[in-house]
Amino acid sequence: MQIGFIGLGNVGAKLAGSLLRNGHDVTVRDLDRAAAQPFLDRGAAWGDSPRAMMEACEAVVTCLPSPAASAAVMEAEDGLLAGMGLGKVWLEMSTTDEAEVKRLGAMVEAAGGAAVDCPVSGGCHRADTGNISIFAGCERETFERVFPVLQSLGRRILHTGPLGSASVLKVITNYLATANLLTCCEALVTAKAAGMDLATAYEALRISSGTSFVHETESQVILNGSRDISFTLDLVRKDIGLFQAVADRAGVPLEMNPLIMRIIDDGIARYGERELSPNIIRRLEDATGLSILADGFPAEMVDDEPEEAGYEVVRGGRA
Repeated sequence: MQIGFIGLGNVGAKLAGSLLRNGHDVTVRDLDRAAAQPFLDRGAAWGDSPRAMMEACEAVVTCLPSPAASAAVMEAEDGLLAGMGLGKVWLEMSTTDEAEVKRLGAMVEAAGGAAVDCPVSGGCHRADTGNISIFAGCERETFERVFPVLQSLGRRILHTGPLGSASVLKVITNYLATANLLTCCEALVTAKAAGMDLATAYEALRISSGTSFVHETESQVILNGSRDISFTLDLVRKDIGLFQAVADRAGVPLEMNPLIMRIIDDGIARYGERELSPNIIRRLEDATGLSILADGFPAEMVDDEPEEAGYEVVRGGRA
């Protein structure tokens, strides 16, 4: 299958790399032509416009920083919708709004194409190795058609239901990850203030009921001091805002997420929207005068598991 890929940022570049590594015929595009050069050097083609890419490819993936960016790529005069036709597929891998992906998906279907919202979860280090998890919202027939592509991009692939369902579940997982990050920050600062050795505290949490994916990844780069998971506070704020929108539409009176949004907004006001998201711990470091650092932790997370062909996840395990 000839595949187009638009958006070569922190996550998108790694996903596009997985397609190339697994032998797909890939055409790439990004607003920054320089971001595409490593892929062109590896044999990818350059897409002159989203429209041209959709006309030439069977499927086009978008992995962009906001719903507005996706809408611009879709609806511009030379956008993907202008090149849409019978049998074409749009795969939206951005973290986006359920209502927006449904709106754009309806236009894709009206033009004879099919739409899939298929965001990823599991961290940039797993996106880099093709071991990340993928949620896919679409008709079952479409899911089976694009499954070989998804297998090259990720390991655990869950068909979540109709278009939009994957985006709902993605922002729910990102809300939980953000809540985990903030509680890990409070736990580590409190451990330090109470006189605990931070490396020992990390291990205590890791082997206990207090552990989480976020602790086992982000706490490590916090303690290293790099605070680098290739994710920034503006993206956190976008994601928890999308989660809030889902809850608001469903009439759920959330209490925790509004507080989390205020904390993230305060972090952005203090340190800037492009601050690395684990550095939200600086609010507590500044308040206490404590430095939350320990020896022996990595500057970035690396997935040391071998790449595995993707498989469908169903309730109870593999398909």
